[in-house]
Amino acid sequence: MTILGLFISISCQPKPNSETISKKEKNRHLLLAKMSTEEKISQLQGAWLRDLLDGKSLSLDSCRKKIPYGIGHLAQFSSSTDLNPDELKKVIWDLQQYLIHETPNGIPAIFHEEAISGFAAKGATTLPQQIGIGCTWNPDLLRENTAMSAKLMRKVGATQALSPMLDICRNSHWGRIEESFGEEPYFIAKMGLAFVKGLQGEDLSKGVAATTKHFAGYAGGTDNEKVFFEETLLPHEATVRFGNVQSAMAGYHTIKGIPCSANKELLVDILRTKLGFDGVVISDFWSVKQVYTKYKYAKNDKDAAIKSITAGLDVELPFGMSFPYLKEALDEGLIDQKIIDTAVQRVLLLKERLGLLNNEILPFEEKKIDFDPPENRKRAYESACQSIVLLKNNGVLPISTDIKKIAVVGPNAAAVQSLLGDYSYQSLAAYWWKYPVDPKNPKLVTLLDGLKANVKKGVEITYERGCDWTKSMNDEIEKVDNALGDERSKNLEYLNIKDLPKPDVSRAIQISVNSDVIIAAMGEQLYLVGEGRDRKDIRLPGEQEDFVKQLIATGKPVILVLFGGRPQIITNIESRCAAILQAWFPGEEGGNALADILLGKVNPSGKLTLTYPRTNKQAPIWYSKGYDSLDQPMYPFGYGLSYTSYKYKDLKMPKSYSIEEKQISISFEIENLGDFDGAEIAQLYVSPPKEIKELEPIELKGFVRVFIEKKKKKRITIKVSPKQLAYYANGKWIIKPGVYEFKIGASSTDIRLSGKVELKGNKKILNQRNVLFSENSIE
Repeated sequence: MTILGLFISISCQPKPNSETISKKEKNRHLLLAKMSTEEKISQLQGAWLRDLLDGKSLSLDSCRKKIPYGIGHLAQFSSSTDLNPDELKKVIWDLQQYLIHETPNGIPAIFHEEAISGFAAKGATTLPQQIGIGCTWNPDLLRENTAMSAKLMRKVGATQALSPMLDICRNSHWGRIEESFGEEPYFIAKMGLAFVKGLQGEDLSKGVAATTKHFAGYAGGTDNEKVFFEETLLPHEATVRFGNVQSAMAGYHTIKGIPCSANKELLVDILRTKLGFDGVVISDFWSVKQVYTKYKYAKNDKDAAIKSITAGLDVELPFGMSFPYLKEALDEGLIDQKIIDTAVQRVLLLKERLGLLNNEILPFEEKKIDFDPPENRKRAYESACQSIVLLKNNGVLPISTDIKKIAVVGPNAAAVQSLLGDYSYQSLAAYWWKYPVDPKNPKLVTLLDGLKANVKKGVEITYERGCDWTKSMNDEIEKVDNALGDERSKNLEYLNIKDLPKPDVSRAIQISVNSDVIIAAMGEQLYLVGEGRDRKDIRLPGEQEDFVKQLIATGKPVILVLFGGRPQIITNIESRCAAILQAWFPGEEGGNALADILLGKVNPSGKLTLTYPRTNKQAPIWYSKGYDSLDQPMYPFGYGLSYTSYKYKDLKMPKSYSIEEKQISISFEIENLGDFDGAEIAQLYVSPPKEIKELEPIELKGFVRVFIEKKKKKRITIKVSPKQLAYYANGKWIIKPGVYEFKIGASSTDIRLSGKVELKGNKKILNQRNVLFSENSIE
């Protein structure tokens, strides 16, 4: 019998009545009672879709042999295959039909995939990498982007994303920094919440379950309880308490010596009890196995499974390695049946919320799917435009209409790899599965493509690579312990990208000498940054720095365009470049966005969400600790230039305020003084009284992205709650009275307006911080 007769139609209303809840729970318990132990354990595991295929079709023989009792989850189902949208949809539909009609209780699977730069599927719209999206400082844009990704995922039957990544990243040497939103907890929390809300939507039965990861502190911030609760936990807390995020991924690391996947204090006491999480906890890939193999916290694979599920982990990914031993553990009396049943109930509840249990999979429609329609490309273009950060400009930008010859050089000038962040479909498929990158599906527009398509008639563009990214990827990548992380990286070779013309440095210099301006496209590509791709030396890889020096020596102005997933050390060349743009990995429309910024059709507006270090030794570095006056970074947090200038004025704020009141209202004007329309990102920082040592010397507590036409002005109001000034101590949140300084800045070091507010009253103690964000309005 299938589940179809057991489950009532589910309406995902925010506050269903108690009768509806009891019916849902009763139906889940009825289903659970009918399930065998084998079926239950199958619901707590993942599988690779590629292992169930015969070419580009589902193999029923493989399904019957490998998942006779069903399966809970299909991991990275699209990025591990080269199936087009229509093939993917058909395979998913066929597999769900098999699960519904041929397994004992007919439970459909959850198909999940990565989504930090759009749905990671062949042909799907590829957005800028998450670090670039962070530099937009635009939560509304992000929410619309993830809603777009959810729509694409639902078209083929996918219902969960293993995104967003909400680690606080402050060390540019770490390869996974590109997946993050940056270094600032408040900012990451704000963006993470927008990501989750867009992906899940108002009705989860039509949306896609988001996953907050890596829970918690994979990038650091776990060695101090105060830092952990104030900063590390904040982005996850926001998505759980205010976004109702449906999944959390336990990280690869340890907390207090205990692996996260087997850490009951983390997964139960903090996540479920303190934060109120009621979704499904999944493992990072291979992390349950590593409880034994890496950390020796368990004595064998079976013990790793017991310890993990007992600690509150529900699902092992990417496939069952340790959890299959749970049946044996049950038979031997080593684990209580209730523990397994609780995990299964959570999985069933998520499937119910996603609409998988209440309605039969609809009949298959032979309808062509367009994964990259014009409206999506427009969104990719706008996202790229907003993500690019202008770091330096001596007046050479925008490129003058008098310029007639442009030399475009460098390894990233015409390489589609310059557009693609880790965890995009193209990077995942190429890096892990060796599928070649297809520049036409979706169409990938390089910098050279964009310039050729957008320069005015009569402008001559000449191109030459000039140098390679590096002589050897293996020489660039720091040799780290690959066992901590994705097990596939153990035997991975960092292969140079093939099918590119051999660089000719002499020709590159010659065309540069004969040009009016040089655009040098340098930086990283997928083999130089990402998971398992840490770098001790984060200067421009290989011989790139020397090549740029040769370009500078021509005497022609050099516009340096930096691609990649992290800040890179450019100290030796920065002062001699005429302009510098940080492009990150800008996605499929990156070339058009860059061209339009270079040519002045678009005014750059991105601002850094990471501190740009001046030297290798300076990283890790972050703004809230205060920069050393004798060792300043290259560029501070919040920094970014524009083609116009903005004047901040007329600050209005109270001189005193009660600690008991709800919000402190701070308003000011911004005037666009220049000749370009533009978007300015105003940032509100707070510095505490000197006697309050428990707070950092400067912290972001609000920001506003505001579009202002040339010669116009707008008034911005930011309302800050006194509860945002709380610090953590001994399990409580404390707000102290005193004189706080509120600073309005164009960056963390470019403070334009400031004023002091005396917070009056008695010290306030809270059990939980319940206001995380300020509120904004624009007039």
